[in-house]
Amino acid sequence: MTRRTDTPPAWDERTQLATFLDYARDTARAKCEGLSPEDARKAPLPHSPLMTMCGLISHLRWVEHHWVQVVFLGEEREGPLAEATEEDPDPEMRIAVDLPLPRLLAEYEEQSARYRRLFAEHDLDAKARRTLRDGRCVDLRWVMLHLIEETSRHNGHLDIVRELVDGRTGM
Repeated sequence: MTRRTDTPPAWDERTQLATFLDYARDTARAKCEGLSPEDARKAPLPHSPLMTMCGLISHLRWVEHHWVQVVFLGEEREGPLAEATEEDPDPEMRIAVDLPLPRLLAEYEEQSARYRRLFAEHDLDAKARRTLRDGRCVDLRWVMLHLIEETSRHNGHLDIVRELVDGRTGM
């Protein structure tokens, strides 16, 4: 069972942000514990065929990649988000149907560990190398806050999908 806490070991801003981001990530992983391979790929919402446990974990992984590597570090887009189009806006969720949940979770955890180190090495006021669509430039603090919000919001989706596919709640 995934052990998680939202109580930071210290009360400085960086530690609080890192703790809440890890708590949200750990919660996403906890929502997947004990899930069968078949249930991990079920899409129980009739108008949302990509809304699966696998799809949501893949989305979280690639959204973090986008905000950290593409926006903050200024790297080129790669992976499924580089292939997004108006006709296929969520390729990271579509490709997850063919990937086993344990692999998706392992990739997400490995990436989270890398980003944990990266966040510790940069000042919270460090500016992103790419601007937002409207031209504004965010800092690392904003990226971390955004990832907390994004992950927490999708944890609600994971709750709903999990309950619908196998009845389990309260993780």
